[in-house]
Amino acid sequence: MSNFLAIATVTAALQQILQTPVGNAVALAQVGFNRPDPTNTTAPLVNIYLYQITPNAAYRNADLPTRRADGSLVQRPQAALDLHYLFTFHGDDSKLEPQRLMGAVVTTLHSQPLLLPSAINAATTHFTFLAGSGLENQIERVKFTPTALSLEEFSKLWSAFFQVEYNLSVAYQASVVLMETSDTPQEAPPVIARNLFVVPFQSPNITQIVPSGDPTQPITSASTLLIQGQQLRAPNTFVLMEGQEFDPTAIPGARISDTQITLPVPASIHAGVQAVQVLQKSMMGTPQMLHRGVESNVAPFVLRPTITPPTATKAVAPATGTDVKFTVTPNIGAGQQVVMLLNNVTATPPQAFVSAPVVPTADSNQIIINIAGVPLGTYLVRLQVDGAESLLTYDTGANKFTGPTVNMP
Repeated sequence: MSNFLAIATVTAALQQILQTPVGNAVALAQVGFNRPDPTNTTAPLVNIYLYQITPNAAYRNADLPTRRADGSLVQRPQAALDLHYLFTFHGDDSKLEPQRLMGAVVTTLHSQPLLLPSAINAATTHFTFLAGSGLENQIERVKFTPTALSLEEFSKLWSAFFQVEYNLSVAYQASVVLMETSDTPQEAPPVIARNLFVVPFQSPNITQIVPSGDPTQPITSASTLLIQGQQLRAPNTFVLMEGQEFDPTAIPGARISDTQITLPVPASIHAGVQAVQVLQKSMMGTPQMLHRGVESNVAPFVLRPTITPPTATKAVAPATGTDVKFTVTPNIGAGQQVVMLLNNVTATPPQAFVSAPVVPTADSNQIIINIAGVPLGTYLVRLQVDGAESLLTYDTGANKFTGPTVNMP
């Protein structure tokens, strides 16, 4: 397969193909590959200019996948490109040299539209810096076809050349150039046996996730999730949360039907915004094992943390402020952001304080948060874990929040 030199090799091969017929059409005519020259030369010249490249629609994804899930290389990545050339023709207009040169180019590329290995070898021999391009070994031959550009498109193309007067020109497309890197893939052993499994296709879909019993209540670690949707039941259905798979048939209190799954909130799930997916696995392989098959859409829910009334003590010197110690359910995970919220609703005016974020480095059900500048008093306290707040208890008779509270020394 060709490498990074392939684009330049196509241009050089074009020059080698056209030099003889162009020289026969107009004596001493040359073929070059420069940017269109702003000077109005009368020397007979055909100029080949690569003005654009585009991905080839047929081959652009033919090499996928190039890497495995662990990032190792399966096969060399292959770039499939179409090259767009602008041929400009220069010469003595009184002798119609530009038009004679155009005729020579058009007839040559019409009679010889494929870029043959002989032309490629001639180009790499003449331009030694292109040796080793590998273009001659490309299975798909590069083919030249004229590009039909409207007057408006031609005007836009020429307007891109600053201070360049228009010359007689024609556009061609060269397709396709396949370029590979020099990376070495990790070859897998050959396949010993092939298994074909055919199963009815059904796509599970989650419509909403609410707590079982009262869907208006927030979800805590003591809640039972009610996952509602369609086509949720299958012979091997699992619920994916926080990278963990849970089998509803193996969890006490869990139930599954075609339209809903009830599942107690697993103790290993952390507070915050969590994503849920329903996985329907299939038995495949030799020997047969469960493999991930059909997957539902991803549906979110917010898991609120639960706290017991914390304790507050003055920080030990040289630290300042107050240390507030919490016991939290579920555990706070490493890397989660935790913030403490304090409210004194008995003060006039009411007082509110927010601690600086704390990010623990280990998974734990306890955390100490330091806060400074909080006056003496009893405060309603909440804990916010990755944006999910713990709940306050509410006394409907007294029409006020009653806890949990912390006494700030």
